[in-house]
Amino acid sequence: MKATVENGELKSIEGDVDNPDSRGFLCMRGRASKEIIGNAERLLYPMVREQRGTDGWRRASWDEVIERIGTKLESIEPKAFGIWMGHGDSATNNGTRSGSQLAKRFAHLYGSQWWHPAMICWGLGGFGLGITGVLEVNTKEDMSAHADLIILWGANIASQPNTGRHIKAAKKRGARIITIDIRDSEATARADQHYRLAPGSDAALALAIMHVLVKEQLTNDEFIAQHTLGFDALREHVEQFSPAWAAQHTGLAAEDIVRLAHEYAGTPRAVIVMGGSSMHRGANGWNSARAIACLPALTGKLGMPGTGLGERHGAATHGHGLGTLVPETPSACKDIIPDQMASMLDAFDAGKIKALLLNGTNLLSSFADVNRAERGLDKVELIVCIDLFMNETLRRQADIILPATAWLEQLGAKMTHTHLYLMEQALAPAGQCKTFAQFLRALASRLRVDDFFPWADDAAMYDTLFDHPSTDHISITELRAMGGIKALSVSQHAYPTHAYATPSGQVEFYSERAKSLGLPPLPSFEPEPTPASYPLRFRQGRTLNHFHSFYDHGQALPTMRKHGGQPTIWISVADAAKRAVENGAPVRIFNQRGECAAAAMVTDKVPAGTVWMRDGWPDLNRLTNGDACLPDAATSIFAFGVGQSLFDADVDIEKLPKTS
Repeated sequence: MKATVENGELKSIEGDVDNPDSRGFLCMRGRASKEIIGNAERLLYPMVREQRGTDGWRRASWDEVIERIGTKLESIEPKAFGIWMGHGDSATNNGTRSGSQLAKRFAHLYGSQWWHPAMICWGLGGFGLGITGVLEVNTKEDMSAHADLIILWGANIASQPNTGRHIKAAKKRGARIITIDIRDSEATARADQHYRLAPGSDAALALAIMHVLVKEQLTNDEFIAQHTLGFDALREHVEQFSPAWAAQHTGLAAEDIVRLAHEYAGTPRAVIVMGGSSMHRGANGWNSARAIACLPALTGKLGMPGTGLGERHGAATHGHGLGTLVPETPSACKDIIPDQMASMLDAFDAGKIKALLLNGTNLLSSFADVNRAERGLDKVELIVCIDLFMNETLRRQADIILPATAWLEQLGAKMTHTHLYLMEQALAPAGQCKTFAQFLRALASRLRVDDFFPWADDAAMYDTLFDHPSTDHISITELRAMGGIKALSVSQHAYPTHAYATPSGQVEFYSERAKSLGLPPLPSFEPEPTPASYPLRFRQGRTLNHFHSFYDHGQALPTMRKHGGQPTIWISVADAAKRAVENGAPVRIFNQRGECAAAAMVTDKVPAGTVWMRDGWPDLNRLTNGDACLPDAATSIFAFGVGQSLFDADVDIEKLPKTS
């Protein structure tokens, strides 16, 4: 973005045409971001209340809230204090994660809990990829220049708008675009072929493709011999997963599955862009990524331009990285609660967490099984929330609210897969807003946490982060001199040396590591039970005009409120007819866990038996399953937390009477 400021006032925001990632494009969320500044609903002062669930807020000073928090923390063990970072903190440091690293540093030194934010998003897919050994991605620039086939597998460009122009460029060059999704998304309109499959069946489709590749000898035997482990076991394993078998689970015709396998195998330069979050929600969540990750290795499509896996949220290019703010010494926490949603809620419910700091998160919107989350939070004695606007977690559960600076009101730095960006402070903080670093420094001082912030200022802290080969060890002074933009020293395609991050150093079709955790050592698929009492499979994802529950579900920003102002459930024409539901009718979505109100969108863009909704709405996750996907031991294998809940749900829908 380019922000124009005159006399301390924000005049305009526009796309930066010189930005190598966006080339001046701003999505709707970017265009609406000007409305954060000067917004009458913005949180501007620290506030406290004596009783939750009331409107009895009063303004407090920073000295008072720091003292209240410090006094509470001194009365409990450090391990009973937890820090959960939402994605709202990333507005100023996406990719560099300075806020999250500072929080982890505090927890590490003080001995409190810190849970990885990736568990709410891409971490579960990352686990499947990591077990296989293919976490790295080719860049979007490589894809647009070299790929002849792009498969958008559960990947909607709504969540990665800067990728859109590269898909368009590749198509103009002659590349074919295939989309695989449970609905007709925004990406479908650009596709040459769309495969609409049943929810949770991605792994079944990938296994059937493997069956065709192996049976018809469409594999790259030389690559398999040199760079993979466990092919003989995989070959025997996939015999059972024929296209006819997969047709029963995916809803696709067997011949369509064969055609897809042939096209992928027959296109030397083919790339798969995999979804980052939504497609990994359900009983087969991580298995989908595990199975898909095997396809490039089976066909020798790794380590070369135009192949492998394309950019997705949370991924890294080869050589990509940063320095760390976290000490190398062991954490001072005496009893670490795993990076697992279910484990966090268990700890809340058991009274193990007495104080909780929530930064930039609406936990009651983003966690599955909200009813259970509410019960757990009720048992936490002190909840401190940092944010820009109110949301239901703050309204229902917070005891103290701290006002956060917006992205223009502090120094920041972002990093994409290919570039590092400096975000200079352009405005003075509104009201009494403070940066997260300022708050943590004050709290660390109050609690006498030695050596928490050894840097002279935030700029020096960023110098530590930038001290990495991918940035050429650049300093913030040097980055400023370059205009705030630095191309990273990374490979445009993944695994140029074919060194894979597994115990064997190879792509692992068969994983002893998975087996040791009690997980299937080979890619697998478990059919979801047929819905009975609640006959509709519920899934959620993203749209172009909204993103999770930021800015009080977008309702605080006029542009977002105008273009996405109410929860909407996509329902097929056949399913709507059975329930006498017309397009636009108010409906109640319900199951054994809870209910959610929405407006019906009757459409042929979802198959019968499936309903779909944009994520982040209040009460949506009252419907979803909060059970763990993985054993606790699995959450410590990778640097990112992976303990996401299942998030699946079977529901039914009934029409509500219209209100006058």
